[in-house]
Amino acid sequence: MTYKGIISNIKPDSIGAELGLVPGDRLLAVNGEPVQDIIDLSFALAEEEIELLVERVSGEQEVIAFEKDYDEELGLEFESAVFDKVRHCANKCIFCFVDQMPSGLRESLYVKDDDYRLSFLYGNFITLTNLNTHDLSRIARLHLSPLYISVHTTNSELRKQMLNNKQAGIIMDQLKQLTDYGIELHTQIVLCPGFNDGKELEKTIQDLYSLRPSVLSLAIVPVGLTRFRDNCEPLDKFSASAAGEVIELVHKWQEKSRRDSGESFVYLADEFYLSASKEIPSYEFYDGFPQLENGIGLIRSFLADWEQAEVPISGYSETHYIDVVCGVSAEKILAPLLADFHVPNLVIRVIAAPNNFFGKNITVTGLLTGGDIISVLQKLPGKRSGIIIPGVALRKGEQVFLDDMTPGEIAAKLEVPVRTAYFAQDLKQLLAAWR
Repeated sequence: MTYKGIISNIKPDSIGAELGLVPGDRLLAVNGEPVQDIIDLSFALAEEEIELLVERVSGEQEVIAFEKDYDEELGLEFESAVFDKVRHCANKCIFCFVDQMPSGLRESLYVKDDDYRLSFLYGNFITLTNLNTHDLSRIARLHLSPLYISVHTTNSELRKQMLNNKQAGIIMDQLKQLTDYGIELHTQIVLCPGFNDGKELEKTIQDLYSLRPSVLSLAIVPVGLTRFRDNCEPLDKFSASAAGEVIELVHKWQEKSRRDSGESFVYLADEFYLSASKEIPSYEFYDGFPQLENGIGLIRSFLADWEQAEVPISGYSETHYIDVVCGVSAEKILAPLLADFHVPNLVIRVIAAPNNFFGKNITVTGLLTGGDIISVLQKLPGKRSGIIIPGVALRKGEQVFLDDMTPGEIAAKLEVPVRTAYFAQDLKQLLAAWR
């Protein structure tokens, strides 16, 4: 089978540049062997004598031979990390967020990837329902570890029901097989009231705990419910009391794990603590934040960074009025924090933007849209010198919101400068030195 890795960029002064490769060229083989992804490519390029089979933009094929140091890179970037197309999800999960998206958004937002290679490379969560014998053999042979697994429940019948896939019931067998191969795993549960909570959650934690230390961590996040659920399974959000019950159950396992190993093992999304009006756990409780990219411990991490960030504060000669935008849930944390941050001649206003795009049940900052921000700010009276927007709401590596609006469009619409804060230090620096 022929795979084609489409080159998107070549770093200046790299081997790739010296070889005359250009964006649009396609890599077909290395030393006579096809490469199906950048994992294969990294192993193939460990050799010192290299022969590339390249298909030029013109369609002509060319063999390029050269020598390199074994650890020297080519300086190539590709349109995709996989050259044989991303594997898509074969499930129809009752809680799938993609199924709750409105139509008309950019195409990439509707892609349901379930590819073990992207799990290894980027920490994407996979369900294992499309894994075959060859895949398992390759994972073991190349030791692709750690992997990130969406477990949801270890109850075989319940998992088949929740994922709407008859292949979903062998999850424990798959996890044991992976751990027997020496593969380490980070796991997650999307928790749905009335389905995999309560006793089912207790069983799932117990089963995953039994696979320690190969199972490194377990994250529990609440189901996200948008207003676009007309053709979806009826689900409820967690009430304050139900969130409190989840915290209590998980805390018992955290205490047990800390007695056994000194680490918490299982971690709850911040939304549970905010919903139940409970204190966010201490910094040490997150054990280095193994699932920060999954939203686990974001608040505690932000608070720690805020405390550690040191910025010079001289104040302003004229009064500045800065609006700091966040999601509804984050206001509980951000408002008191900024109320205690004093800069001469600076007036800070924390603006919690309701999520009209996805619906009132979505309160996290990361799912705010540019339209939501404009809508709430246009209605607010008073002076405004500038706006600080949350970087977490922008597409990674780009200046664009989920609704394809950009910070520049917000600035033009509201006729004030708009700047982005990605981390606590960014926010502190922008407030202390807006100019």
